[in-house]
Amino acid sequence: MSTIGKKALEMAISQLGVQEIPKNSNAGPAVEKYLKSVGLGKGYAWCMAFMYWCTKEASAQLGLENPLFKTAGVIAMYNKEKDLVVTDPQPGDLFIMDFGKGQGHTGIVEKVEKNIIHTIEGNTNDEGSREGYEVCIRQRKTNTIKAFLRL
Repeated sequence: MSTIGKKALEMAISQLGVQEIPKNSNAGPAVEKYLKSVGLGKGYAWCMAFMYWCTKEASAQLGLENPLFKTAGVIAMYNKEKDLVVTDPQPGDLFIMDFGKGQGHTGIVEKVEKNIIHTIEGNTNDEGSREGYEVCIRQRKTNTIKAFLRL
């Protein structure tokens, strides 16, 4: 696991349980902090903004530059950061899901067990929605993932 990946995972874990206020609004103090990190106000989907914020905070703690492109777009991040793409997921990697028409979802890998990744994700919920309302732990099959980005 990379140093930034490890720190970003720690940042994501520290945010577990954060919820939108009100629920299903893409708003609330913490959510707006994530969105502000990529230059957006409340009301936008925030899974990538959450990952950008975690990586930005981790990088700052280590005295390094954030390796990620500043965007809230999951597919935009994938398209811009092709040099970070790996095929063998490990803790601290970001995962990229592609639902077509420019829509995606992301989070950070906490643990890998065969073809299952355990993740921490923002803008999801226990049912696994890509438009959920909280930061929570999820499990995803690796065959549903487009790519992994190693920080």
